[in-house]
Amino acid sequence: MSRFLISCGGTGGHLSPGISLAEGLVARGHAVTLLISQKKVDARQIEKYPHFEFLRVPGTGFAWSPLRLVRCLVTQTRGFFFCRKLVRERKPDGIVGFGGFTSAGVALAGWLHGVPVALHESNRVPGLAIRVLGRLARRVYLPAGIRLPGVHAGAVRYGGMPVRREISRLPQAAARAALGLDPNQKVLAVLGGSQGAGSLNDWARGQLPLFAAEGLQVFCVTGLDKGGATEPGGLKTKTGAPIRAVFLPFCDQMAELLSAADLVVSRAGAGTIAELIRCETPAILVPYPQSADDHQRANAAFFERQGGGLVVEQAFLPALHAEVLDTIFNDWLLRKFRGNLQRMDRANSLELILDDLDELVAPSSAAPTTPLASAA
Repeated sequence: MSRFLISCGGTGGHLSPGISLAEGLVARGHAVTLLISQKKVDARQIEKYPHFEFLRVPGTGFAWSPLRLVRCLVTQTRGFFFCRKLVRERKPDGIVGFGGFTSAGVALAGWLHGVPVALHESNRVPGLAIRVLGRLARRVYLPAGIRLPGVHAGAVRYGGMPVRREISRLPQAAARAALGLDPNQKVLAVLGGSQGAGSLNDWARGQLPLFAAEGLQVFCVTGLDKGGATEPGGLKTKTGAPIRAVFLPFCDQMAELLSAADLVVSRAGAGTIAELIRCETPAILVPYPQSADDHQRANAAFFERQGGGLVVEQAFLPALHAEVLDTIFNDWLLRKFRGNLQRMDRANSLELILDDLDELVAPSSAAPTTPLASAA
């Protein structure tokens, strides 16, 4: 049995694959401790996993504004000493970081103590933490075709994003029933990512009468800081039949929601895209224009090129409703998208990464071989 520290806090896009990796490692007989941030989104998401040990690490994200930069430096220093003490006490065999500010302290502490460090980047534009810490890592897992300057080619492996065990395609009628939705009416899901998206929430609310008249049910996940649970009443189809519209700050039934939906309108975080692919749910992606290094636009463009759905820039939100209606009632196009999504999910990224980590922490891993494709 090996002991792993997994740093995966700050956003759902870091935490979800961290939980997936923890599930896989525990299934192989390893021990895991997950390091998360002090954000509300982390606290809410881990409620479903009481069997795992979670530790909250001090730290905040990098920013150029003077006050936030000072805060980042102070909290990251605290986080480093917290992690260095943890590494000394737990003596892990391996450390895995999924990027973000929670990965910095533990990756540095692990490197100083000679612990093998692996980093995983899900976005098609590597984040600041991965770019900086990659030089310290013995493994860097990247999306296919992505390069990371300054990182030794022998350390790079190509593998997609691990997806939690609970995320899988369910029968549509059963998924709709689990969410209290009409099994006979089409469903549009609107997702703003783990942080929420005020502009998408406002757009969804503004289009409710139009969508209801067309017979569309709307299920919008607003984000924890973007509003409470609501269920607008009085919405009817053109024939006068009532229609459902649900707005929730958080949804811990993502497999049911993605399986229930005919179409999703969403931001373009790597975590959301991985779950869309796993559940074979077509999407119209609206990249967040202020995402770091514009990584969401790169994610969305790749998703569209692979045939999983469409991309609409936020500047064109006023025309998004027309794109939604043209797509959600085009059954041929939806079938085409679903077939492409099924093709995109052929590789089992989790098993490939688990095999590679087993070799990385093995006593004879000085020159490991791995089933994952290397960059060489």
